[in-house]
This record gives sequence, C-alpha cells and structure tokens, in this order.
Amino acid sequence: MADFVGAVDQGTTSTRFMIFDHDGGEVAKYQLEHTQILPRGGWVEHDPVEIWERTNSVMQNAIRQGSLDASDLAAIGITNQRETTVIWDPRTGRPYYNAIVWQDTRTDSIAAALERDGHGDTIRRKAGLPPATYFSGGKIKWILENVDGVRQAAEQGHAVFGNTDCWVLWNLTGGPRGGIHATDVTNASRTMLMDLETLDWDDELLEIFNIPRAMLPKINPSSHAEAFGRTRTTRPLRTAVPITGVLGDQHAATVGQVCYAVGEAKNTYGTGNFLVLNTGTELVRSQHGLLTTVAYQFGDSPAVYALEGSIAVTGSAVQWLRDQLKIISDAAESEWLARTVEDNGGMYFVPAFSGLFAPYWRSDARGAIVGLARFNNNGHLARATLEAICYQSRDVVEAMERDSGVHLDVLKVDGGVTANDLCMQIQADVLGVPVSRPVVAETTALGAAYAAGLATGFWRDTDELRSHWQESKRWEPQWSEDRREEGYAGWKKAVERTLDWVQVE
Repeated sequence: MADFVGAVDQGTTSTRFMIFDHDGGEVAKYQLEHTQILPRGGWVEHDPVEIWERTNSVMQNAIRQGSLDASDLAAIGITNQRETTVIWDPRTGRPYYNAIVWQDTRTDSIAAALERDGHGDTIRRKAGLPPATYFSGGKIKWILENVDGVRQAAEQGHAVFGNTDCWVLWNLTGGPRGGIHATDVTNASRTMLMDLETLDWDDELLEIFNIPRAMLPKINPSSHAEAFGRTRTTRPLRTAVPITGVLGDQHAATVGQVCYAVGEAKNTYGTGNFLVLNTGTELVRSQHGLLTTVAYQFGDSPAVYALEGSIAVTGSAVQWLRDQLKIISDAAESEWLARTVEDNGGMYFVPAFSGLFAPYWRSDARGAIVGLARFNNNGHLARATLEAICYQSRDVVEAMERDSGVHLDVLKVDGGVTANDLCMQIQADVLGVPVSRPVVAETTALGAAYAAGLATGFWRDTDELRSHWQESKRWEPQWSEDRREEGYAGWKKAVERTLDWVQVE
C-alpha cells in the first residue's frame, strides 16, 4: 500500500523533492541548487534543461534517502517559482531560450507601453494584476519578439509556453512522447492572460500581448485526480505515479499553512517574500498596490481567491551578502554577524535589485544603502539586510489591512529565512504582532503534497489537514511603539532614495 505523498518544489534558487507521511511529517528530502544566469543588469535567467536534470536527481535521491520505492508514493504534487517563463519546442523538448525569471526586469518597456496605451485598467480588471515586469505575459511577448524564429514556430504550433510547473510536468509525463501540457489556476493567474472570473485564457488579453492561444497550457484545478496524468515509466521514477496537485509556490504555502478560512494569512520568506490573505470565493480588488489572485481550487469546488503582497528581494539579499560582497560564507552566518551590533547604526538597505514590487510597483527603483557613517561596519549591513526583509513585509501588511479591514493578530511564517531567529524577532518588533512558525517550516512542498493527497483520498478533507498544523516557535514584540515607528519612518525615507534610477520608456 502507498503510504506517502511526494512533492517537487521547483524554486528560484534550487529544486527539491520532499516525501511526507499521513501526519504531514517529513520522511525524506533532497535538494540541489541551479545556476543563476545574469547576462546584464536587471536580467535573470535559468537553464530549463538544468532544472529538469536537477528534478530527476532530487527525486531519485530523496527516494533513496528514505529507503523507499517509487511505488510507495500514492501521488505527487508540483509547486514552483511562479512567473518564470519557459518556451520550448514540443517536438524535441528543446527550449528556444533560457527561462526568464520572475525577478527579471527586461520587460519594463513592455509594461510601461501597456499603461501608456491604455491597457493597464483592462489587465487589472480581468487578471487582477498591474502591468509589471514580474508576470509571465510580458516575458512571453519579449521572447516572441526578440528570439529569432520563435514567433513563426508559435504560429505553426511548434512553440509552447509554461511556467516551470508546466515544464516539469510535461517532462515528467513523457516530454516529446506524450507529455501533458497543463497548468493550474494559480499559475495561470500570474500571467496577465487569465480572466479571474472565468478561470480561462482571455482573448482580449491575448490580443493585447499578441500571444497565440495555441501556445498556452490547459488550465486545471490545483488538485485533481486525473488532469495532470502520471509519471512516465523511464527516468526519474520508472513507475507510473499519479500527479494530482499543482500550485504556484505561494499558493502551495497558503495550503500548507492551512489558511482555508477567510481572513487567514501567511508570509513566506524565500528568495522574495510573499504575504497571502485568504478572501474566500469572492474577488477583492486591491486599492493599495496588492495583487488579486487565485489562492487555490480543489477539484470541482469553486476557486478560493486571495490578496497577495509580493516582495522581489528578501532572502536573495542575504545571498547577495554571500555571493557578491562575500562578507558571509553562508546564509546562517548573517544572523551571527547581525548580532555583533545592537541596532542598524542608522543604516538602511533597500534591496530594490529588480525594482520594487508591492505595494510600490516601481520598476525604476534600484537598490540603495543610505544613512552611512564612518563607524558603520559589516554587522550593521547584515542587520540592515534582515531589517529590510521585515520592513518590506510591514509595507505589505499595512496595505493589506487597508484593503481588507483585517488586522492581523498573529503572522504565520514559513520558508528558509524563518530559521533566522533574529530576523523573526525583528519581524515581530517591526509589526508589533506575534510571529508564529509551524513545525514544518517548508510549507511550500507540504502544500503541494496536501493538494495531491486530497485528490486521491490520501487525506480526507481540509479539517484533517488543519489538525496536523503545530506551532514550533513564537516571537513576541519587544520594541516600544516609539522605536517601531521611528524605525519605520527611516525605512520609508530610504525607499524614497531608490526611486527614479532607471529611465523606463
């Protein structure tokens, strides 16, 4: 009998495969990083073939690590870095270009033109998104217009699009030999091409972007017993295991954090930060710089919607300290270094490497370190980096409260940065509310597993999933209100310094 559920978590910096038991406990995990390709300022790419190879390796190694066989898996879920765009030839499986990553800003002129030509309101109304470099639609358009032969191939049916969920699914289910070209409502909602009400590709939006409909995958619910097929009987599993759940990473984390009721919210700390608030089956249109998106859809049930605040650079700012400045040797060292000082020494770091996302949506912004004095040192910079993660989250929380009227009593958190106790304490201090981390902090993979398991009956319902959630640690606010507001005022002043650095035509 199959006693476990697996989840492919294809993220921005790495891919992992995790295996969970009936209690939602981790049984095995294997993870590999992939190359970050930076051809020029503001451009971020990945090699899709490398991502697929990493997927093969992590699945095989996790099963081996758990002393399991692929037949022990009842189902597999897939979760992924959203908006990262792959276009490939379905006859061969060869990508026409590197994957353009969600952080990439090369499409800023496309986004600006959409606003200038009066299409911004249509995109907001139908897709729930502002025209921005973040989303897939502009990246598809850029490849069609700038990579030789792709437009013609698309018109002939020889070029197809997918975010990385779609790329991994297609390869897992056969690739050129019958691979399934499909996605789910959460990933589709991040393209600027799907109507949030119909949950289908919208002809008017496709016309705005000049994207052939035939390129696009079939949109399915996030959890479904049949829609996503089975793994092929060759690499990596050599067994036909049903794939029954697909969710974008932040939607998966919402499911993993059991935010199934209206008003429940979570914040995921990864490469970027993503705060998601469940708004139920009703669309809530943001007036304060947030995104309206699909939280999830289970089977034939109505879609559940959410408000989301997306922050481009948080955990990747710590990676910048490691990889570019080389003042730390690993991410964990950032906490030790930040603890060598009592505060930020008047220094603020706004890591607007890819512009500013929610609630600002300023693609013209670039990173800045301000307030420097001669006595500032590496410790102050490390602490300012952790504070930047937390202040950006406060920006989003305040916008969310204005849009929804919901005041957070506690913030549920997950993701790799939550292992940094100092950062989580600063987050509680900056917000003035407790911060709560679950036992399973990597809820993105868990949420994909939950969606897959619900579709097969491995788990009965969301009440059973809710019963598995347990708190691991809680941080209570320690700053005075005066210190909290003074610090936030300094942050807002620093943000102003990052604007108007790039001319967007």
